[in-house]
Formats: sequence, C-alpha cells, structure tokens
Amino acid sequence: MALQVTLPDGTVKEVEPGTTPAQIAEGIGRRLARAAVAARIDGKLTDLSTPLSSSGTLRLVTAEDPDALDVLRHSSAHLMAQAVKRLFGAVKVAIGPATEDGFYYDFDAPQPFRPEDLEAIEQEMGRVVKEDLPVVRRELSREEALDLFASQGETYKVELIRELPAGETITVYSQGEFTDLCRGPHVPSTARVGAFKLLSLAGAYWRGDEKNAMLQRIYGTAFGSREALERRLHQLEEAKKRDHRKLGRELELFSIEDEVGPGLVIWHPKGALLRTLLEDFERREHLRRGYQIVIGPQLLRKELWERSGHYDNYRENMYFTEVEGQTYGIKPMNCLSHMMIYRSKIRSYRDLPMRLFELGTVYRHEKSGVLHGLTRVRGFTQDDAHILCTPDQLQDEIAGILKFVKDVMALFGFEYEVELSTRPEKSIGDDASWELATAALQQALENHGLRFDVNEGDGAFYGPKIDVKLKDALDRRWQCATIQADFTLPERFDLTYVTPEGEKRRPVMLHRVILGSIERFIGVLIEHFAGAFPVWLAPVQVVVLPITDRHIPYARTVEGVLRSRGVRVELDDRNAKLGYKIREAQLQKVPYMVVVGDKEAADGAVSPRLRTGEELAMLPLDEFVRRLEEEASPRLP
Repeated sequence: MALQVTLPDGTVKEVEPGTTPAQIAEGIGRRLARAAVAARIDGKLTDLSTPLSSSGTLRLVTAEDPDALDVLRHSSAHLMAQAVKRLFGAVKVAIGPATEDGFYYDFDAPQPFRPEDLEAIEQEMGRVVKEDLPVVRRELSREEALDLFASQGETYKVELIRELPAGETITVYSQGEFTDLCRGPHVPSTARVGAFKLLSLAGAYWRGDEKNAMLQRIYGTAFGSREALERRLHQLEEAKKRDHRKLGRELELFSIEDEVGPGLVIWHPKGALLRTLLEDFERREHLRRGYQIVIGPQLLRKELWERSGHYDNYRENMYFTEVEGQTYGIKPMNCLSHMMIYRSKIRSYRDLPMRLFELGTVYRHEKSGVLHGLTRVRGFTQDDAHILCTPDQLQDEIAGILKFVKDVMALFGFEYEVELSTRPEKSIGDDASWELATAALQQALENHGLRFDVNEGDGAFYGPKIDVKLKDALDRRWQCATIQADFTLPERFDLTYVTPEGEKRRPVMLHRVILGSIERFIGVLIEHFAGAFPVWLAPVQVVVLPITDRHIPYARTVEGVLRSRGVRVELDDRNAKLGYKIREAQLQKVPYMVVVGDKEAADGAVSPRLRTGEELAMLPLDEFVRRLEEEASPRLP
C-alpha cells in the first residue's frame, strides 16, 4: 500500500514503503539530490538513507539549512577521526560530538599531537573527501558491536557499549575502512561534508573525570559553504583579540594563579574598581525597584541543604567542611538564607511581595577541564534575589523582572534571546506544582510578546526557569539572567503568610538574577567592548598629559579639580615623549586623554583626545567636567 509523503510546500507524493528520502530527492531533481545532506521525517532529523515505513511529513535538509550544521559537524568529526587513524595508526578514538561552535574528537595517542599536525590531518581529511566514500549505517547486536570494537582495540567504544541500556538499538557508521559507534545522522558520503577547519588542541579527561585517562582533544569547525566558514574564522580571529583573559592581563584587571587554585579569581585594583562600579550600580537599581539588601553566611549546616534538596540533587557541585563535628556546606546558592529571613517572623499578605537582594558569593565544584577565565570559575558572585509573593502577584513580579532585564541589557547594548527550561529528570516537588510554575512563566513570556524556545528538561531541580541569553558584539550567546518559579521550597521550609481572612497560605518564590555571575558578566563585557568600557564603567576615565615638565603644575591642578568632582583620573608626568604617553593611554583603553600646555594653562582649559585618536577642540575645564559627568551617569528607564 502506497505511503502519502507531504513535502513543505504542501505537495503530497505517493511512494512505496521502504523508499528513502534520497530517492525522493532524486525524483524531484538531481540538483536537490546533490544538495541534500539529511532529512526530517515527521520532524525528526535522520539520514537520507532511512527507509520510510509510514505516511507523514518529509523535509529535505541541504547544506545551507541551519538544521544541517549538526550533521555536517558530526560528520566532520568522523572525517577527522578517520584521518587521524590513517596518519597515527596506534591511536584509540573516544568521543567526537558536534558542538554549538563546531566539533571535536578525543584521542588516546601514544605521542602528543603538535600544532603542526593539524595541517597534515586537515590535508588527509581533504583526501578522504575526494574519495567520496559512502557513509553506511548499520544496526548491530550488543555482542556484534562488542566483538567489532574489541577486535580493533577500541577500548573506549567497548566501555560505552557495555553501559548502554539492555535492548537499546546499537548503530555504527562506516566510511571506507573507518567505523564508528554513533547514533547519527550523517551525510550520505564523505564528499558532502562541506567546508571545515581544524582549530586547536587541548587536553581532556575521559568522561570529564580527572581520575580517568588524559586524552588529546582536537577542535574544529565546519559549515555548509566556504564563505560561511571564512566568516566564522574571521570572527574567531576577532575573538582572539578580544579574549578577556588576554585583555585582563594587559589592562591589569584580574589574574588566576595556580598557586591560589584554578577557577579562583584575584581582582587587581582596576578590576576591583570595575567590579565595584558594576555592583554599586546594581545596588542602586535594586533599591529603586523595591528590593531590600540582605547578606547571608557562606556556611550553612548540612541539615538545611538536606531539607532544601540540594544535598540529594546537587551535592556533587558543593564543597563541605567539618566544624566541631558538625558538617557544613559552603553555599552554591543564596536561597536558603533568604528563606530563613522570611521565616524569622510571621508574615502577612501586607508584607508581600517581599524582594530580597544579595550580591552573594558562592562556590561550586566545577571540573578543571571546563574552567575558562572569568566565564567559568569555582568562586563567583551572583546578583541574586528571591521574591516571595502571593499567587495573584506572580505575573506582575515576573513582568517586573523581565522589564528589569530589558532595561539593563539596553544600557549595555545587548540584544538577547529567551528560553523556557522545563522539569529535569532529577527534580523535587509534585507534578501539579511543576505544571503551575511552568504555566506561570510561559504566560508571562506570552503576555510580553517575547518569542522563546522550549529547552526540555533543563530547569533547576526545584523549578522551571526562563533563561536569557545575551548576544555580544561577535554575535555569541551568553547565559546571564534567569527567572525560576518555585512552589516546592516554600513547602519544604514551611513558609506561610496570613491572608486577609486570617488563614495561612504558601507564598510562591521566584529565584532570579539579572547579570548572573558578576565574574562571567565582566568577562563578557571585556570581550564585548574589547576592553574599551563606556565612560561610566572605565576604571580610569581620564589621563592628564603635560606636554613638558613646566606644564606639570597646571596638570596637577587639572588632576585635582577632576578628582574633586568624582572623576577617576591619573596624571602621567613621566619624562617621556607626548606621543608615547598617548599611545600608552590608548593601549590601556582610557576614554579621554587631556593634553595641557602653555595655551591650556593660560586659559584654564584642556585639549581632550578620545581613545580612538580623535582630537576634540580645546574646552574650558568646567565644560569638560560637565561633559564627563553627563557621560558617566548610566540611566535606566
């Protein structure tokens, strides 16, 4: 009996059972058949060789389609592994997934790879592409798969197969002499991989566990066209220039020292000032929006973490210590202290909503392999708040947070995207509470006309959440603001309020951050602005540059006036040429350099220069100060 296959344009094709998407593409046209790399059958991404067994929808995916990127990158990882095996025969392969930015593969090799090996591997990948090897999918029994990879000495694959659930379908993909354990899908032949580039080498523990073997990881990226790849490579070059770790050293903002410990940040004077400016801004804005500032302890008894569910669901990310025979947990989150503040006295409906805000420093056990400058650390500070409110107030409170996020992102010039993350497999609370919380967040997003994607299973263990991902100057996404709706912890901690009728009811709790981790946000800011912060955030706003030694007395007068008006100013009175001092200030990304000489001293004026090199007309000192004060006042609606 013929199957009815509906194409995206509404066309319905009748085909025999067992017909593949590749055959349908060929029937539509040879050009489409050559361009297609995968298919979506009833919405599921699959190989072109998958036989159709029932009527449904079909969409052919070409290399230019965004859906194709995962397929192209995963196939590029296999291509790279095949090239590595050809060039370095004694290598064992581990895992090689596609990622958001490209792909990687982990190898157990007897000799370390060198940067110059990447070019040779890339050339061999090109040869495999030219061979146009068919990529063939096969299903194997557990015994067949174990025998296959054991005979090849691929011990990592054997370990993975042994851990697969009983009855799970085991699939392998072969291209020429190379076979890999993989769910797929993949391109139909090696000639369809597209444009690729190998980028870097790194070490990686097997399965991310430092107790396991250290493997060698090769990173790469791939796109459907050479043009798209070139755009990405240009973006990566720009990212290197903006790398916050590099700029952090050059601008003397922060350091991370092995002697202190990985993932633990030391803030230098300029970086500490930048952070203080950001935090002071946050305190002002939270007070303006009706939040109360609180501070909780770093250590809390283990029993509290057990009651909250953190001990059962999050303890692998926590640090514990013993004090006089009692176990304490170093806080990974700030919510427990805030609930204890709420519980400290009887609350009435008149007290709600209660908005508690803390710039709270927390510690989480991150694997060393994922630590990265300021953007992934073990100790960090969150602009954390918890709002306790009645169910009737919930929508207004979520709306207020979304408005707060919108205002702050606009101040920094960030666009952003929104996701709704739902209940994870490991969670606490009953189904009804999760449904209420998820519906409340979804309704708030819809009320605000915000487009959002649903990220299934990525909520916190105690509640669903809205995740805000900002887009920086290089169009990269960064997780920042989060809004979590929680009906569960108020129950566990017996939080109540008294209604107008004198009855006790449970409040709802919203967990939320605006910037998220202050460390991560500063790392993003450094790269977004390439270290050239807006005037209000710049640790040094002005450098005063006397032309010669005889102008130093007036330069000191200018410095004193600026400092008295709250300007962050430095005087460069070194015995060096003016051009050299200007270049130094530009390298330090100082917004303004003011040059003072005879004319400026005579007129009580300054000659400002911007860090871009633009020279401004000479200004009276008071007028220059007013200009600075205007630029140095961040304003939110």
